[in-house]
Amino acid sequence: MKNMPCLLIIDMQKGMSWPQAGQRNNPNAEQDIAELLAHWRVHHAPIVHVRHLSLEPESLFWPEQDGALFQDVFQPLSHEMVIDKSVPDAFTHSNLAVWLQEKGIKDLVVVGVSTNNSVESTVRTAGNLGFNTYVVQEACFAFAKADFNGYERSADDVHAMSLANLDGEYATVISQDSAFTLLSSAVAQSQ
Repeated sequence: MKNMPCLLIIDMQKGMSWPQAGQRNNPNAEQDIAELLAHWRVHHAPIVHVRHLSLEPESLFWPEQDGALFQDVFQPLSHEMVIDKSVPDAFTHSNLAVWLQEKGIKDLVVVGVSTNNSVESTVRTAGNLGFNTYVVQEACFAFAKADFNGYERSADDVHAMSLANLDGEYATVISQDSAFTLLSSAVAQSQ
């Protein structure tokens, strides 16, 4: 079906669920992402899985070890696109933009982790490239982090600031229900 929004799932790898990843927000994000993934699959809409493969041997995402593997519930199907990256932005050093353009995809629904890192970096590029980009606020999460002045910020604060950076500039921040509606509308228009 043409003009279907693409679900872009960022870095839902095993290492993200380990305690050493840090203190996070949105504890139900995996369930919300899984529901979106199931909905996209039922409607045969395009799906891209992004996987971070670090260049740092001590990273949780060093290739060919458990932390770099997709979480079981987010295992890509054979026909779903997989993009590997070694930097936060999924468009850098990959064929993601070309693949989306070849498929005629104009709308991206972005979910995953972490909101202020790979999600924000990828969404900024998507917006700059002219894609209609949507970030599902409850289907992303961030980790607690000290700000530039050394003040500890909660995962909720980091997440909220990142969404504020994106909304209205590079993307539209939406709810999970709005993401379902976006896909349903596209399905209805394609019939």
